[in-house]
Amino acid sequence: MDQIFQALSDPTRRAMLRDLATGARSVSDLAAPHPMSLAAASRHVKVLEEAGLLRREVQWRTHICHLEAAPLAAAHRELAFYERFWTGRLDALERLLREDDARLKDQPPDPGTSEGEDG
Repeated sequence: MDQIFQALSDPTRRAMLRDLATGARSVSDLAAPHPMSLAAASRHVKVLEEAGLLRREVQWRTHICHLEAAPLAAAHRELAFYERFWTGRLDALERLLREDDARLKDQPPDPGTSEGEDG
């Protein structure tokens, strides 16, 4: 899991994965939208490959990359735990704020203040 998140930590690699989601690409095709050398693109591809996020096949001198989505599903499941945690926390906060608002509306106005005055 650490390798997956490390690979996803780089915006160039995330962009490469998005490109691969639409179909196989050569390393040159993956490098084209980015201001980098082919060697730098190859290093990014190697990180993605080591994380299991892409599969590379060699056709003569061309390296064709294919997305491997299964590790992304595993990362999504890992993050889903935190999504449920924070959703629960935010739901509890919302409930407390609504209760507080309702309690304030039910209280009579403070006799020390009059309408139109700012506390």
